[in-house]
Amino acid sequence: MIFTEEDKQKQRRFAELAERSYMNGRHTFTDFLGMSELDLLLRMKSELDYAGITLFGGTDGCERVIARFGEDDGTDDFPIVCVEAKPAEQKFADPLTHRDLLGALMNLEIAREKIGDIFLQNNVAYLFCSPSVAPVILSELKKAKHTTLRCSVVEALPAGVSGKTEEKFLQVASLRADVLVAGVYKLSREESLELFRTHRVFADGRLLENNSAAVAEGQTLSVRGFGRFRFQAVHSMSKKGKYNVTIELSV
Repeated sequence: MIFTEEDKQKQRRFAELAERSYMNGRHTFTDFLGMSELDLLLRMKSELDYAGITLFGGTDGCERVIARFGEDDGTDDFPIVCVEAKPAEQKFADPLTHRDLLGALMNLEIAREKIGDIFLQNNVAYLFCSPSVAPVILSELKKAKHTTLRCSVVEALPAGVSGKTEEKFLQVASLRADVLVAGVYKLSREESLELFRTHRVFADGRLLENNSAAVAEGQTLSVRGFGRFRFQAVHSMSKKGKYNVTIELSV
C-alpha cells in the first residue's frame, strides 16, 4: 500500500501518543478512528506495543473506536460520553435512521472524529462522542429529519441496545473474500472487485488488499457503503462442491 502524506502524519501522531504515554506513565488517547485510520494504526502495532494499545468505542463490537496508549490496568477511563437522543413526541416522530442522526450532527459542524458509533432502538438514538463535543450536542441537537429531539447523557447503553444482526445462509463457490462479499451483498464479480480496488474492504480492522484471500471463521469484514458481516462457519458442502456457509450480517 502506498501511504499519502496525510497517512504518514497520522502514523507520526500515533507514535507521538505512544511515546508520550510511555515516558510520562499515563494514558493518552486518539480521537475516534474510522476504518482507514484503524488500519494505519494496526500496521504499526508491533512497533507501538511497547507502550500498550487498547481499543474501545463505548461498548463491545463498535466499529469506530478510540485507541488508548498505556498499561491496561483494568480501568475504563476512555474519554467517551453516551448521549441519548429521543423524539420529544414519539407518536408524531419520523422513523429515524443512522444517516438522519449523522447528518444532523454534521450540520452542527462537529468533526467526524469526535463521533463514534450510533445505535438506534425503538426510534431512540444512542451515540458515543468525545466529552469536548457533548455540551454542543446536548444544547444544539434539537432536530433530525423533521423530528424534534431531546438529548441527555446516559451512563451506558441500556440493556439490549446494540447493533442489530441477522443470521444469513449462503452458498458460495469458494471462501475467497471477493466471492463472499459478492454473495452477501448480491454483487457481480466485477462490482465486488471494484470494492477491493478502491480500498473499501477491511478484515478485522485491517485493509484487505488481496481480494482472493481466504476468509477465516470468526473474521469480520467491513465494506464501506454496504455494512459489515461476520463469517461464522461452513456448515456443509453441496453435491456440486459449493460451500454452504453462515454469516452474521449487521442490519
